[in-house]
Amino acid sequence: MDPLYAEGELLTIHNAFHQGQYQKVIDFDTSSLSAENALPGRMLQLRAQIARGQAEEVLADIEGEDEVPDLAAVKALAQYSIGSTTEATKEAEYLATTSSDNMMVQILCGTVLQAAGKGEEALALLAKHSGSLEAVALIVQIHLQQNRTDLALKEVQAARKWAQDSLLVNIAESWVGLRLGGEKYQQAFYEFEEMPVCQAVAEIHLGRLPETEAALQQAIQRNPDDVEAISNSIVLNVLSGKDATELIE
Repeated sequence: MDPLYAEGELLTIHNAFHQGQYQKVIDFDTSSLSAENALPGRMLQLRAQIARGQAEEVLADIEGEDEVPDLAAVKALAQYSIGSTTEATKEAEYLATTSSDNMMVQILCGTVLQAAGKGEEALALLAKHSGSLEAVALIVQIHLQQNRTDLALKEVQAARKWAQDSLLVNIAESWVGLRLGGEKYQQAFYEFEEMPVCQAVAEIHLGRLPETEAALQQAIQRNPDDVEAISNSIVLNVLSGKDATELIE
């Protein structure tokens, strides 16, 4: 079972990460975490730093710790984030053969492989997970990118049987809902309440442009460098007939 799933001392930082509250994750005091959760907690913070555009700092922080598969995997993700795609992909493929049973290798190297256009390799690696909801969520994302909504829905339905009302399953189900459309837009809107960018996407589909603008402003206030928030703001300005030049620049 995913050690970050359900309850425990990592629940707050785990949920904050998956809701895109990356600065909250970075600022989280991990000094009181148990020895068992010290590395998972550190991994969440390193990943949050990468998401905030601090991949160089992450690489400096983990220098010389490649013997730990989790940290080798986050190194590959950081390398990919700064444009060292060939090196990162090779490292991800290597870890996929040597440490495929490691949850962070599955998730982070799966992310790198998918980004590198190796979706089937990513799915093969992720299929080795043992009850990891992050792996499930990434599998759903890949199927949606492959326009296989049927497989994404099947994955969510299977996870729902054992994960029940987990945050990650709810989020993954909402991604599928946005693809299915109709009444699913409203369901996704409620699930994305703590995720401004995702909520904004649901608002756009529901035709509520002022609410979309409010959600995107919240996201940009939280993280001024949020590429997804900025790109969706450009889309919103185009739909609203406003000038998007400043955002594009």
